[in-house]
Amino acid sequence: MIPPSSYISSWDFSADPCDSTGAKFLGILCSNPGDNSTNRIISIELDSAGYDGFLTHNIGNLTELTSLDLSRNQFRGPLPDTLKNLKKLIQISLSGNFFTGGIAGWINGLRNVESIDLSENLLSGPIPPRISELRRLTHISFSNNEFSGRIPDINGLWKLQTLDLGSNMFVGNLPKLPTKLRSLTLSHNQLSGHITSLGSLKELRYIDLSDNKFTGSITRSILSLPELNQLNVSFNQLASIEVNTHLGSGSPLQVLNEINLAYNGLTGRVPVAYGQRLGRPWKSLFLDDNFLSGRIPRQFNSSALRISGSLANNCLSCPVTIPICGGGQRPASACIGEIGNH
Repeated sequence: MIPPSSYISSWDFSADPCDSTGAKFLGILCSNPGDNSTNRIISIELDSAGYDGFLTHNIGNLTELTSLDLSRNQFRGPLPDTLKNLKKLIQISLSGNFFTGGIAGWINGLRNVESIDLSENLLSGPIPPRISELRRLTHISFSNNEFSGRIPDINGLWKLQTLDLGSNMFVGNLPKLPTKLRSLTLSHNQLSGHITSLGSLKELRYIDLSDNKFTGSITRSILSLPELNQLNVSFNQLASIEVNTHLGSGSPLQVLNEINLAYNGLTGRVPVAYGQRLGRPWKSLFLDDNFLSGRIPRQFNSSALRISGSLANNCLSCPVTIPICGGGQRPASACIGEIGNH
């Protein structure tokens, strides 16, 4: 069924889309050469009308294509290797479908691609290491698939700004990442090891590493990233925070406004520096379900505090009358070894 209001319902399959009016082929753009050369299709951008079916291998014949957007439909089956023939493709979005299989057979052919969005499909297998040869890439989103294996080093993608590989089955340590990266999402995988290397990525604004198996410390270099405003490392096995005590004018801690360190193995006291940032600019702070101990900084007691978050289920002296302490603390028997820090 093709809805009568959909783009494809306007297509006249007896005509050449490049020799027809735009109203007859909604979603298709053609080249307009000044000489007598043949017009070619350069863009296919379908509406989200629930189209079903397979992506034909004939897609590889559209060698002048620069944009392909089939997102939010019901296409299924493997992606044809003939996609590698689309050497001029700049943007490809196949998100929100039911595509299956791997990407190794075609992705390395897209030498001019700048943005790839394959999120919310059923794609599987590894990310081929040669993806690092696609040096024009600025945006990669492979989230919500079934990709697996180790994430290859992609520090050669020097223009990359957004990397979203969340909700897959990746394992291993953090890969080498490009220095211009601004947004990093690796949540809901099975990644492990330390996260210290992120401290060298000075343009990072957003980090989400939640629900993995990372260990070690949240280092001072990460909390000092000059542009970082959201950090989520909840549901890991991190054990400590290296406190950044520099709180002068222009401190990086004044940029960071959302922090989620919940569900780790953090110990020790809640840093005084955290109290000094509450609400200015920190608008969200989650430290619940750790093993933090001792008294909380006095700023947490302020009745004027306007912040979302939680300190629940730690080993803190944290009165439940304070909203951020709601939910109570761990029983003393679960805080053995931490009680001495009170």
